[in-house]
Amino acid sequence: MKLIYVFDAYCGWSHGFSPTLREVTARHPGLAVDVVSGGLFTGSRKVPIREFGYVQGANAQIAELTGAEFGEAYGRLIADGSFVMDSDAAARGLAALRRTAPERAVELAVALQHAFYVDGLSLSEPTTYRKVAERTGLDADAVTVAFEEPETRAAAEADFARAAELGVNAFPTLLAVDGGRADVLARGRAGADDVTSRLAAFASTPTS
Repeated sequence: MKLIYVFDAYCGWSHGFSPTLREVTARHPGLAVDVVSGGLFTGSRKVPIREFGYVQGANAQIAELTGAEFGEAYGRLIADGSFVMDSDAAARGLAALRRTAPERAVELAVALQHAFYVDGLSLSEPTTYRKVAERTGLDADAVTVAFEEPETRAAAEADFARAAELGVNAFPTLLAVDGGRADVLARGRAGADDVTSRLAAFASTPTS
C-alpha cells in the first residue's frame, strides 16, 4: 500500500493542506508517498493572476480554515496582478527536486509551496530552486541544472498525465492505493485524524 498526493504548487488549498500531509506521513513513516503535480495553471489558464479575481478572497478563507501563512513577500509579488502562475514550470521544479531526493518528495513539495506563498519567490525562476535546494540540504547545482533538462520537462508532463489517469481534477487530492484498489482519503481540506481514520478503514478492507 502507498499514498499518492496530487497537488499543484500554485494551489492555495494545497498549501493549506501541508500541515495535514506532514502529520499523516509522520504517523506512517514506513508508508511510501508519490507526489504528483496536477497542472492547475497550464494552457489557457496560464494568465496574469488578476484574471483570477477570487485569489485574495480564497487565500483569506484558506488562512482562516487551515492556519496557512501567506507572507508579506507573497503579497508584494502578486500585488499588481501581473504575476503569472505557470504550473508547467512549477512541475518541472518539483521534478528536479524530487529527482535529487525522491524519498523526500513530501518535504520538498511543502518547501516549494513555502517558497511561493511565504517567501514570495516565483516558481518559474531557476534561482528559486537553488534556494529551496540549499535550504533542504540538496545539491543546489544539480537541482538547478535538472530544472532546465528535457528529462525534467518529460517528468512534469508525465505527472500531469498520471493525475488525469487517476481521475484527479481537484487539488489537493490524497489517495491510498493497494494493488488495483484506490480510495480518496482527502480532497481539498481535511484534518490528520480524519485522514488517518480513512486510511485505517482502507487498510482493513479485504481485497476482492
